[in-house]
Amino acid sequence: MRTITMYLVALAILFVVDSMTGQEEYKKKVEVLKEQKAKITQQEKEALKYEVENINDRFEKGSITEKEANLLKQKAAEKRALNIENRITIVDNQINLLERNQGKMLVLMELDTLNGKGIRLGVDINGKPTILFKTKNWKREVRYDRRTYSDFVMAVGLNNAIVEGQSLNDSPYKIGGSRFFEMGWQWRTRVFENSNFLRFNYGFSFQFNGLKPKGNQYFVALENGQTELQEFDFDLDKSKLRMDNLVFPLHFEFGPSKLKKTEKTIRYSLHNQLRIGLGGYAGFNMSTRQKLKYDRNGDNVKDKLKRGYNTNDLIYGLSAYAGVDGVLLYVKYDLNPIFKDALVDQRNISLGLRFDL
Repeated sequence: MRTITMYLVALAILFVVDSMTGQEEYKKKVEVLKEQKAKITQQEKEALKYEVENINDRFEKGSITEKEANLLKQKAAEKRALNIENRITIVDNQINLLERNQGKMLVLMELDTLNGKGIRLGVDINGKPTILFKTKNWKREVRYDRRTYSDFVMAVGLNNAIVEGQSLNDSPYKIGGSRFFEMGWQWRTRVFENSNFLRFNYGFSFQFNGLKPKGNQYFVALENGQTELQEFDFDLDKSKLRMDNLVFPLHFEFGPSKLKKTEKTIRYSLHNQLRIGLGGYAGFNMSTRQKLKYDRNGDNVKDKLKRGYNTNDLIYGLSAYAGVDGVLLYVKYDLNPIFKDALVDQRNISLGLRFDL
């Protein structure tokens, strides 16, 4: 504690000394500027004297007439008078600026530049840089042929599970209540040099798959490594299991495009064009949690249970989409079972809309 106090005292002393030094420096600058005002008048008068002598010399040699000499002297005198007035005004403004801000002036630094390759801006106070902005290649060079594009991807829709040996109609989960949400980023690269009919799409996505059991059931993780649905002791208002996954989709995309060609660029546009994508994804489960809402003895209870529930850590499956422009019908199906070592395998399936923004 004592060391910190001494350190703070030292900083305070340095700050005071620096402030005093700054005060002295700006006062010296003001004195120098005031001296310059007197020198400006003397300098301009000497320059006028030299010009007049030169004009007289030209008159004596006969290169100009007396009338022309008088006119040149008048113009020279007017010019020097304006020079004195303007230069003294500049110095007065500098003095006023220094006195008003007590020497703490914002001044553009010499490195301030603006050109086609970038922009650099800086500001200093008392000759010390305080703000510095520097960017490079702010004006990007336009590429003639751009083969790779990127998009933000979002998808939403219905989610459910296909149980081995049963149809989707026999699913123990609500058709309308179970939903999924997905968002991520993708890159789209043209495969062929002179055709955009086939593209290779790749990226990453966060998937949130939800399952709502029918009836008054909820998920229970048993000691033998199994997870099953059981009847809940109270009347459930809501029962939902959510699995959060990070996956890396890969798709081959087919479809026509419009060629737009100029002298400087060549572009393939997918605007209002049919798109069909076939591929899959692989990743891993980040977390699994169950949410229960129910009434117990007149109290509204909300339980959020974050457990493993014996769900698979490795996620992989097939996916496809089709549509026009950036609005697509989207389906995905997990090849991995939802639960590890389950007596009957269940696999997640989703159907919804995908938006490439």
